Amino acid sequence: MKHFAELKGKRVMVTGGSKGIGKDIALSFAKLGATVVISGRNDEALSAAVLELKRYSPDCSYVKADIRHVADIHKMVDEAAAHMGGLDVLVNNAGVNIPKPAIEVTEEDWDSILDTNLKGSFFSSQRAAKYFLSQKSGKIINIVSQMAFVGYIKRAAYCSSKGGAVQMTKALAVEWAPYNIKVNAVAPTFIETELTSNMFEDQDFYQDVINRIPLGKLAQPSDVTGAVLFLASDMANFVTGETIKVDGGWTAI
Repeated sequence: MKHFAELKGKRVMVTGGSKGIGKDIALSFAKLGATVVISGRNDEALSAAVLELKRYSPDCSYVKADIRHVADIHKMVDEAAAHMGGLDVLVNNAGVNIPKPAIEVTEEDWDSILDTNLKGSFFSSQRAAKYFLSQKSGKIINIVSQMAFVGYIKRAAYCSSKGGAVQMTKALAVEWAPYNIKVNAVAPTFIETELTSNMFEDQDFYQDVINRIPLGKLAQPSDVTGAVLFLASDMANFVTGETIKVDGGWTAI
């Protein structure tokens, strides 16, 4: 953590920050002395997570928001910026997956996944850019997935959303580079969290995943957080439009 001392005092927004990867990211920023505002849809989970954040950075807070709705996004970003006195880093972490055979995917499934994973990330970035453009600085880090680069069963909509997010990352990086706004992404493989534990009770599925990862194990939330902190830090000030794969080698094959 000492390597990221420059993140102290940064104003950071993490969507989907009450559980799993998002919570780990938020906690890591808070431990470095950043002020963090997290968002999500569950008041109870958000409140509990913020209590943990405040142990390290007392001004941390949360905003309840459903990023499938643009009005919620505007409120979320504006309230976060008002609370922190501005914004330096946006981590678009909120995401959803509804694993189903492609033939069974409904319009509601598709809309839920695309609206959360792609539309939500775009309009959150757009609203954050309102602050970044005026100050001529800012960093946006999109949590995407290795599924942006490979196909996998029961994930047609998910792969579509994450592939779109990688292209969105490139497009925004190019457009906002003249304003010193860096836009990057982190693409994890399957992560071992409380949110995925049920999924891995299926031993055949678990073994298939492990067999595809050359490092032979699942990633931990801290593996993803390390890449996020790097991109948020001064060490990555000349990196934009890039996606860092944290996949144990899955996509290298």
